Amino acid sequence: MTRVCLIGPGDVEYHYQELLGFSKGKLDSELEKIAQSLVDSDSELTFLPDGGVSLEVAKKFRALGGKKIIGLVPLSDKHPGIGHLRQYMDTSVDGKPLFDEFIDTGDWAKHDLTMALFGDVVLFLGKSPGTEGERNYGIYMYKIVTGRKKGVKQPIETIHAQARAGKNFPYTIMIYSLFLADKKLSPEDEAYMKKFGINLSYIISPENLKKELKKLL
Repeated sequence: MTRVCLIGPGDVEYHYQELLGFSKGKLDSELEKIAQSLVDSDSELTFLPDGGVSLEVAKKFRALGGKKIIGLVPLSDKHPGIGHLRQYMDTSVDGKPLFDEFIDTGDWAKHDLTMALFGDVVLFLGKSPGTEGERNYGIYMYKIVTGRKKGVKQPIETIHAQARAGKNFPYTIMIYSLFLADKKLSPEDEAYMKKFGINLSYIISPENLKKELKKLL
């Protein structure tokens, strides 16, 4: 089963409606189709339990029969801690818990650096300061754990026993193009991913997402 790490903006109304011009209905329909493609491709999900587009996709995924959802949570953090995440960690769908389990990702600093390494695939659902940080840190840390930084040796197992980027097949970052104003990343972004051995895929529709995920099985 492919584990997909969701990365997406937290302020859904501002990002998708104000910045990108989606109506609430059109966005809801698109997220429903994305969730169905994740179910159909026999994927499991992992992401930070917080408000935002990832949570909305996960709720639809569960309602459509999705099998497994894992929360990535910096449970060991002391300041500011995770009190603000509790309401999202306790989310339920049809009377059942949304999350099957939680992984302790350490403190917030380590969480932000390594979150993207907990999936076989990253599904990138839009640019924001937070999502750009998570994606870029994932790329940089993949460079580290694959021995591409001179003088540094840090296997992925030292990050966490459940970190799995690159273990089952080449680490893959899927960009949902419809949710980017320019539809693509910069040439520099693309070049560094290629340099570090990361597969980059631009996803143009939910059907394309399902097809690309099934290729990996």
